Amino acid sequence: MKVVSVNLGEKRAINYKGKIVETGIFKYPVKDFIFLGEEDVENDSVIDRKYHGGIEKAVYAYSESHYKYWQELYPDLDWHYGIFGENLTITNLEETKIKAGTQYKIGNAIIEVTKPREPCMKLGLVFKTQNVLKQFWNSTKSGIYFKVLQVGEVKAGDELVLLKEAVNTSTIAEIYNTKKS
Repeated sequence: MKVVSVNLGEKRAINYKGKIVETGIFKYPVKDFIFLGEEDVENDSVIDRKYHGGIEKAVYAYSESHYKYWQELYPDLDWHYGIFGENLTITNLEETKIKAGTQYKIGNAIIEVTKPREPCMKLGLVFKTQNVLKQFWNSTKSGIYFKVLQVGEVKAGDELVLLKEAVNTSTIAEIYNTKKS
């Protein structure tokens, strides 16, 4: 697995059904590195800390290989890395194979798999329809949250080096499936 894009977002105010909603989901690739901190990615907007950021959800990653699936469903969107609100777009990040507790070195940071992303209405703002939420829940393409065990810089091109594979834990897809039941 390799990082193909590192992404940051700024706070935006969006009118949703007559109400102003603040969000940091609109992320775009950056040229240099990003810094993975203990509770979030430095210089990235995290608005609702009840659901995003913090120790267990410091970094969100999404698989580049999932993009094709969504592009076929939503061909008219302005497609770019970061569209799912991810900080890291990674090749072959597969939720059905990666287990909670698995640790990787990436750049000069060390991260640990924690949980899947649970989609909220803000993903619908990006996709311009709330229908995407049900489609997201009905897939195993949730993306993966990581906690940061060692803070550090990550850039496009960095490899995920397996440090410790978790045993006797569920895959991210298995955890995701129990949440939607």
